[in-house]
Amino acid sequence: MPPQPPDDAFEPYKPRSPEVRAAMDALGRLRQDLFHDAFAYRPLPPMSPDRPFVRRLPVRWREYAVWTPHLVVTAAGGIALLVGVAGDPPGPGGGLLATLVVLAPVLMTLARPVAAFWLSLVASWIGILPNEPWDNWPWTTGGFLSHLVVLTVVAIRTRPRTAAWMWAITAFYGFGFVSVLGGGHYDNDVGSMLVVSAIALLTVSVRQIRREAERTVTAQQSETAQERSRRTLLEERTTIARELHDVVAHHMSVVAIQAEAAPYRVDNPPPELEKAFVTIRENAVAALTELRRVLGVVRAADYEAPDAPQPTLADLDALLANVREAGLTVDKGVTGAVRELPQGVELSAYRIVQEALSNSLRHAPGAQARVEIGYVIGGLGLRVVNGPPPRPALLKPSPGAGHGITGMRERVSMLNGAMTAAPTAEGGYEVTVFLPAATPAEGDA
Repeated sequence: MPPQPPDDAFEPYKPRSPEVRAAMDALGRLRQDLFHDAFAYRPLPPMSPDRPFVRRLPVRWREYAVWTPHLVVTAAGGIALLVGVAGDPPGPGGGLLATLVVLAPVLMTLARPVAAFWLSLVASWIGILPNEPWDNWPWTTGGFLSHLVVLTVVAIRTRPRTAAWMWAITAFYGFGFVSVLGGGHYDNDVGSMLVVSAIALLTVSVRQIRREAERTVTAQQSETAQERSRRTLLEERTTIARELHDVVAHHMSVVAIQAEAAPYRVDNPPPELEKAFVTIRENAVAALTELRRVLGVVRAADYEAPDAPQPTLADLDALLANVREAGLTVDKGVTGAVRELPQGVELSAYRIVQEALSNSLRHAPGAQARVEIGYVIGGLGLRVVNGPPPRPALLKPSPGAGHGITGMRERVSMLNGAMTAAPTAEGGYEVTVFLPAATPAEGDA
């Protein structure tokens, strides 16, 4: 393969004149509009059933009313054919030719609009052949109306720039035809075609430009409304974050400080008491850390995954140890082959177990609980169940705000999982969750 010249090798031969560049750009746009994929199949779609015209009709007529544009175009072609037959009766054997040259371009606009324009120009020339001595140059009566319909329909189906090119080519064709063959009829045929078609194309183009402007304004208004809503939401989230920081963070800091200082206020405190205060302080510090992370998310305009590692099922033993120190007897059981799961599944499973055990601590203090984890094909199964609180109760229940179950359901729904939460027959409570997760083989497939 011979070496290719560099990109700037032909730079000296490129036109630098603004006029030449403008002309070449215009020819490029002409090629794009009327030559590139000129015979592409672009069927005219039916009307939308939501149009007011369709909605006002009886139900049994609506399925047919959506084809109204096709009927209108076909009727316009039929009228052009009738006008042509009445104005220029075809000679012997010319009926089929008259039908083809008048009706065919109009019908083609329903499927191949750009090709219909070129066919209309060719048909107008073929249509005058049987009408010797050729008194109607360059259009017959029917061909005149047919070409006008074709220009209008194609302009509706394309864009204003294409309409301008079609009008210019029609003018060039008309004047060139008359100049070559003579006859001096351009004042009637060509002039009338250019005036009438200019009015029709200008009306269609103005309508299209107005609709495009309305769509642009609507899109801008929608973007503005979304941005306003987003800004309002961000302000509300900032307010919530400020309130959380001022209220919750303050009290949690006080708890951590008091738990650290409490052992020094008692002479010779027992080891169990010191251990309890250490646990309280560690939990308070951990809660403060989580709270600051959540506040960062709430304050952020665009949420990004935090840099700190998130808890997974591997950290579940530490969670269970913390819960046991708080007074809840809990066991853990694992079935199936332990494998690494997606980060979202691991984090959601950890949070669900954490919330379920927190509910057990609040609503059934002193009860026994069990956490079961099942690694199955296609996902992960979780079951957290606690028994009834002991009688007489050692601690009073501490009802929460009722958002724990809702939060668990939201996490499960986010992963397209399934969840049930209901009291047990023994008086306890059971939470069962399935989180789908593809195995490595499924992910590779």
